[in-house]
This record gives sequence, structure tokens and C-alpha cells, in this order.
Amino acid sequence: MRQLSRQLNLFEHAGPLLERLRAEEPFPSGAALLARARAILDELSEAEQVAVINAHPRIGEHPDQVSAASFKEQAYDQGTTPPELFLRLANLNDEYEQKFGFRFVIFVNRRSKEAIVPILEARLRGTRDEERRTALREILAIADARLREAGG
Repeated sequence: MRQLSRQLNLFEHAGPLLERLRAEEPFPSGAALLARARAILDELSEAEQVAVINAHPRIGEHPDQVSAASFKEQAYDQGTTPPELFLRLANLNDEYEQKFGFRFVIFVNRRSKEAIVPILEARLRGTRDEERRTALREILAIADARLREAGG
């Protein structure tokens, strides 16, 4: 039986989702936990979905502002990333958040910050509804990868 409280923080600090998952634990497997999370995300109101999305750190956020899991996934590289790239990501994050009303979320999956810039730029051309759905799919992909890494 998988208890969420014993897992790595699969969903950052995603209040509405975590509250519902905790109320239903334990889960028989990691796959069952992820399947239930997917169903819950579909059931949440748009405002609750946005709260889940906004629980994730910004891409390129200052390293002391992200969870240990995000730090590892975003491959902070002890100063080898040019400062102008962090500035570009910060500006794109701001533009994205102003347009859509929530944070840009992407399953980094070993992509460099340089590789994420054109993806963020392309996603700025989407609609709010498309981006909300994409962000929720990305959150599930991140959780799945974290669960697999933890041996679940």
C-alpha cells in the first residue's frame, strides 16, 4: 500500500489535489495513486486546478526558491547558466503568467534551460484553456517520473 505521506513530494505543495489524495490514502500502488490524481484533477474546479498549477516553481526560479526535487530536475548547474538566460526565462514567465493567470509548467525531463525557452515562447501562442490542460498533463508527467525515480 502506498501512502502519499511516505512518497517524495510528487505534486509539490498542490493543496486541493493533495488534500483529496490524503483523504483517500493508502493506495495499492503508485499507478493507482497517479490514476486517482488524474481523476481528481479532472473533477477540480478551474480555480482549484490553477491552485495546483501555481504550486509548481517557475522554470529558472532562483535555486533557493524551489523544492529539492525541482532543483534536481531543473539541473541547476552552479553558475554555468548565463545570467541573461535566467533574465529571459523570468521575462517569459512574467508574460505567460500575465496572459494566462497561472504559472508555466513543463516536465523538464533533462532539457536545458536553453531548450525550454522556445517551448515557452510557443506555448505563449496557445489559449488559456489549452495551457491549463497542458499544465495539468505536465504535472502528472512530473509526478510519474518522480514516482519511478523513487522506486514506485
